[in-house]
Amino acid sequence: MEILEKLKKSKFRSKFKLKAKDIEYIKEKGLEKIHSHAVDFIRERISPCYIPNDGKQTPMRGHPVFIAQHATATCCRGCIEQWHKFPKNIQLNTTQQEYLVSIIMEWIKKQII
Repeated sequence: MEILEKLKKSKFRSKFKLKAKDIEYIKEKGLEKIHSHAVDFIRERISPCYIPNDGKQTPMRGHPVFIAQHATATCCRGCIEQWHKFPKNIQLNTTQQEYLVSIIMEWIKKQII
């Protein structure tokens, strides 16, 4: 994915890496379950048109998907608007949500190789 190459060049985005405990969690749960978590997080925390705590809704640690969201600029609507060009203050549609999840999962897969 071209966007992942662009994100790699960002000093801030490129500092995010999965730790051993994150990789172990992924192996324990399986990629299918991690994908399911990513779908839920994007749908519930990112896709609404109004997010009262936008910019603070994604923790910096605690789940591999959270780390991936920061690495892929899918952590808040401001980052999504800047990097992925989806405007803030509109509900993300299913296609947009699937796109964000696919970027997250691609990043995670590259981290666990």
